[in-house]
Amino acid sequence: MNDQTTTIRELKDAVADFVEARDWRQFHDPKNLAMSIAIESAELMEHFQWLRSDQVSPDAWSDETRQDITDELADILCFALSFANAADIDIASAVQAKMVKNEKKYPKEKFHGRFR
Repeated sequence: MNDQTTTIRELKDAVADFVEARDWRQFHDPKNLAMSIAIESAELMEHFQWLRSDQVSPDAWSDETRQDITDELADILCFALSFANAADIDIASAVQAKMVKNEKKYPKEKFHGRFR
């Protein structure tokens, strides 16, 4: 699998198959999955805690740090995909709708190169 050829459906199915094979669907309700996303996000943030801006560039990461960060991001995405499965959310439609909202909230003419 890679980003160029793998669909969101394939990722959702892979996560669903993993969960189903372990009979974990009983634990994968939206509350528990939302909590798991937050927990894994905190674990990702730990890798950057107390670092200066010049130390957080991917170019500065060791191979081990890159793998640890990659694993944490994968955990977040797996739980997010499982959340989408449990809540019957179409991720592509959700992202598209959110981008439309963001375009209205942050018009490029007003926010180009600015965050406020």
